[in-house]
Amino acid sequence: MIPLSSLPALNAALNSASALLLAAGWLFIRSGNVAAHRRCMLAALATSTLFLTSYLIYHYHVGSVPFTGQGWTRRLYFTILISHTSLAVTIVPLVLITLYRALRNRFERHKRIARWTLPLWLYVSVTGVIVYGMLYGF
Repeated sequence: MIPLSSLPALNAALNSASALLLAAGWLFIRSGNVAAHRRCMLAALATSTLFLTSYLIYHYHVGSVPFTGQGWTRRLYFTILISHTSLAVTIVPLVLITLYRALRNRFERHKRIARWTLPLWLYVSVTGVIVYGMLYGF
């Protein structure tokens, strides 16, 4: 069993992996490699799902973790956190709709929403790592 104190670092690692898989998936689809794109995107979904599970377990046991920074770093932290949190809530249905359309071979509709889903999902993954770094240190 993973100690509770290790979950924030695990969460950051899962967010990092998700971001890398999303970027690789984008590169694969741009080069026409649909099979590799699909594998990367499904792996990004699995990684993000593991992240969300770990995140919820951690905060269920620990609660909220206060940010102790002051001055401009405090303002920066909360700006990133607010945008990250707002988009994290928004991204879940977007990912599910995007996935549904791909699995149903509705690729034109999939592409239309994926143009929004991918950059937002990537932003949420990257800012999750930044929030971790600002809160816990790298």
